[in-house]
Amino acid sequence: MDAQVRLGATPDVVLGSVHAVSEDGYLLVGSASGSQLAPYASGARKAIWVVGAQKIVPDVATGLRRIHDYSLPKEWRRLQENYGQTSFIGKILILEREAFPERGVVVLVRDTVGF
Repeated sequence: MDAQVRLGATPDVVLGSVHAVSEDGYLLVGSASGSQLAPYASGARKAIWVVGAQKIVPDVATGLRRIHDYSLPKEWRRLQENYGQTSFIGKILILEREAFPERGVVVLVRDTVGF
């Protein structure tokens, strides 16, 4: 089990999304368990985030509000309807800058993608 957890935290490539992108370039991700945060932060050799344009916010404060006031209620409903459970925000990752510029890639999609 420990080996599986470590492998999940250090993949070669992680593909995911974020809950908000600030106009000055911060990426914000909220998570209940935090399982995706280690590879997002530094565990993966390459991180690719596909982000819908609706997630662009003016600043970090607005991004934090978006996580709590928009994304969490949507995830809460999705989990309740599909699995009979709810969600919460246990951890928040704010990415400001990559030490290795080639490591992180944001693919901004003009359409609504995710929540």
